[in-house]
Amino acid sequence: MIERTWIDYVTAIGSVATPVLVIILTAVGWRLRRGIERRLELEDKLRENRIATYNEILEPFIILLTSDAAWQHDKKHRGVDKGEVALSKLLSLEYRRQGFKLSLVGSDAVVSAYNNLMQFFYSRGDNPASSQEDLKQMMGLLGTFLLEIRRSMGNEATKLDEWAMLEWFMSDVRSIKNA
Repeated sequence: MIERTWIDYVTAIGSVATPVLVIILTAVGWRLRRGIERRLELEDKLRENRIATYNEILEPFIILLTSDAAWQHDKKHRGVDKGEVALSKLLSLEYRRQGFKLSLVGSDAVVSAYNNLMQFFYSRGDNPASSQEDLKQMMGLLGTFLLEIRRSMGNEATKLDEWAMLEWFMSDVRSIKNA
């Protein structure tokens, strides 16, 4: 009779365990890969949804901050007050729907920045920017909102501040900031 040593037992166990371990590790790797792929798919869909929502939420602010010359340049806007158009959009049921949607799909920082901006308007009633200080505060809140949108879209390490987010479309941002 052949005497078996502990090395023979380890070798036997290893020859049985190796294929089992390969199968288990393959299954775990496949599940991890599938989970990552699914998460990336969902993030892409969420990003598209966020972009559409952000565009709708920002539209009244874009209208308000458009220069009068640029607003009147478009034939369909001639003789139409941009403030009234923006206000009607802000007060519409559709805008409320978009705000609700933003609270569901926006990042925490975006929702918080939007809440702060809207609370500013709610606290001012019909006269949102009655002084230079109010205008500065409103512009800072809008810039923060835009900055948080930028971060939520993948630019987490941005070096811009809230005022830099406004400079490209407002000629007097620096004078408001330094006032």
